Amino acid sequence: MKKQDIFGLSAALITPFRADGAIDLPRLVHHARYVLAEGCDSITLFGTTGEGFSIGMRERAAMAGAVLGAGIDAGQFYAGVTATTVADAVEQSRLALDFGARGLLLAPPFYFKNPGEDGLFAWFSEVIEGIGADARGVILYHIPGQTAVPLSVGLVGRLKRAFPGVIAGVKDSSGDKATAAAFLATRGELAILVGDERQLAEAMRNGAQGSICGLANLAPRLLVDAIHGRRDNPLIVPLVDLIVSYPVLPAVKALVAHIHGDDGYARMRAPLVDLPAADRAALISAYEAILAPGRDRKSA
Repeated sequence: MKKQDIFGLSAALITPFRADGAIDLPRLVHHARYVLAEGCDSITLFGTTGEGFSIGMRERAAMAGAVLGAGIDAGQFYAGVTATTVADAVEQSRLALDFGARGLLLAPPFYFKNPGEDGLFAWFSEVIEGIGADARGVILYHIPGQTAVPLSVGLVGRLKRAFPGVIAGVKDSSGDKATAAAFLATRGELAILVGDERQLAEAMRNGAQGSICGLANLAPRLLVDAIHGRRDNPLIVPLVDLIVSYPVLPAVKALVAHIHGDDGYARMRAPLVDLPAADRAALISAYEAILAPGRDRKSA
């Protein structure tokens, strides 16, 4: 399978914040360029790692405008959509698509629990119909650890049949191998993307098409090899195990700050908080110890 035939690697891009809490657009652009130069095929703004649930509409427009205005091609831009109402999901989607986004990472509504397959089918259908003729590249986001609203294989199949050419794939961030295997077994032409980087190479060998993930902020080259080479890398598991031993989002941002030598990348937006200084120092030390043997900085 050729590189251009699959989804590939998209960085679930972190969102830098200034000291006053505003989006730090220069740092955002700098980091977007970095991950693309290091081998990512695309970037995804407003995802989980990007704290998209805390980013308003005007800020979304400013971020998309800054990234595309810096010369990054719209074909390398995906947008996370996180909303509880159909109207808000449609508004977020239209904004991204109007900027030329290649596609959307569309999460389910997350306030009501156990809505049932029929209710979820109706919600997703109303969102896609509300977007209208521009609806494209929709990747359904299965992340029950955050939403507590899982997406079943049956629901995905119903949506694909109802909206052919619009539903492009599923991102499975359950971390459960059986769930990933079930999506892969019934994928048809859908792109199955694996959020847990530790499963990535094996999933690629079984028909997955890539990943939208947080580790791509830190070690794109390792993941490019896992995706396009379908090869396991012994560094990926300990890196992910290390990161998930801390609050994940602050840990990723602390490591991005370390890579760039710029503490400005480490700031979180409420309700999340920065990683405490002692934890940050321990995390960075462990990160360097994992990567140190036999590599220089660029190989990571």
